[in-house]
Amino acid sequence: MAGIYEDGTYLTNNPSWHEEDSAWKAEKIHHMMERNSLAPTRVGEIGCGAGEILNQLVSKYDGTVDFFGYEISPQAFELCKTKSKDHLFFELSDLLKEDRTYFDIVMAIDVFEHVENYFDFLRELKKKAEYKIFHIPLELSVQTVLRSSPIIRNRKNLGHIHYFTKEIALETLKDTGYEIIDYFYTGGSIELPNRGWKANLLKIPRKIAFFINQDLTVRILGGYSLLVLAK
Repeated sequence: MAGIYEDGTYLTNNPSWHEEDSAWKAEKIHHMMERNSLAPTRVGEIGCGAGEILNQLVSKYDGTVDFFGYEISPQAFELCKTKSKDHLFFELSDLLKEDRTYFDIVMAIDVFEHVENYFDFLRELKKKAEYKIFHIPLELSVQTVLRSSPIIRNRKNLGHIHYFTKEIALETLKDTGYEIIDYFYTGGSIELPNRGWKANLLKIPRKIAFFINQDLTVRILGGYSLLVLAK
């Protein structure tokens, strides 16, 4: 599966490399940093894709933070390197193989569901920063298991080869040595446009149910991800 990010297959399936979602994700990440009073000077992102999340974040810190994006896909690197500027840097390399690189915060935003051996990935990533921020799609729900097509579609088009609930995601991080500091759900299915007509039909039921019981809504209806701050 790793080959799809280097041979152009992923770009063919996802021409924008999800750049349109980046401002929304950056806002959630910034909120996580602010509510935990984090004041980094160096932030790295592994698997930065088109680099737009970092491009959005750098504008929020007025030159007080240096941001570094690492990407193994040549096609994605072509997209992100044009955004390089003061306090924003990109490298076509695997962060986990950079021996002397260390950050205040390292981010893995919608990444480890793509990685074949994600336990080793997480253990190695832990060495790269004091704090880590993860965004993890929660694709296992009653409705996705009953339908199965959303999971298979994301496997083929997005390269997702592992699937999580909130509980499995958090336990996976604990199993690989992380201390969970904070987490909250993010609702891309209800907050982002152009999710498809089926997602649009579920927007109102999801909103109402989420207001009543967050965990139960996510387990049954899905459509949410988990943003996690860990050490």
